[in-house]
Amino acid sequence: MRFPLTFFATAAAAVTFATASFAGDQYIDPTGFAVSGYDVVAYFDLEQSPVGAEQPVAVPGNKDITADYNGAVFAFSTEANRDRFVANPAAYAPQYDGHCAYGVAKGGKVPGNPNLWRIVDDKLYLNITKNVVGFWEEDIDGNLDLSEGNWVSIEPAAASDREIPQFSSTAPVN
Repeated sequence: MRFPLTFFATAAAAVTFATASFAGDQYIDPTGFAVSGYDVVAYFDLEQSPVGAEQPVAVPGNKDITADYNGAVFAFSTEANRDRFVANPAAYAPQYDGHCAYGVAKGGKVPGNPNLWRIVDDKLYLNITKNVVGFWEEDIDGNLDLSEGNWVSIEPAAASDREIPQFSSTAPVN
């Protein structure tokens, strides 16, 4: 069976609009960038530390190499990373719109610190403080189950307007 080109265009538009209507607001701190201006693609190229150990420092993005996604501007360290992101932004954007994964497990939206990260099942998760990382890592699978269950009801709420505690970005600023 052959479908006319307009069928595919209409189907693509419907998926785009449906997805957009369910997207919550990306967390943006005073830098004006998602993930405080750090390169979300670069996380996937860093060697991840074992649970309980500090992760490598996030890679700052360049304010002149950006892409828009989910109502936010993401910065990248290289044009190649930006191109990888543009090809599949959902694969690289942090889960829970950049909010703390443990906070979502507990039922709320609080900022995610870009230097407190972990990749689980090819998804980027952020947490708010080092203490919270410890609680989250005690039971990552259980906390992710809670987060996924909670996210459905809290995603439509406005993004957190809190600043990340004890954090200053070395990434680009406007």
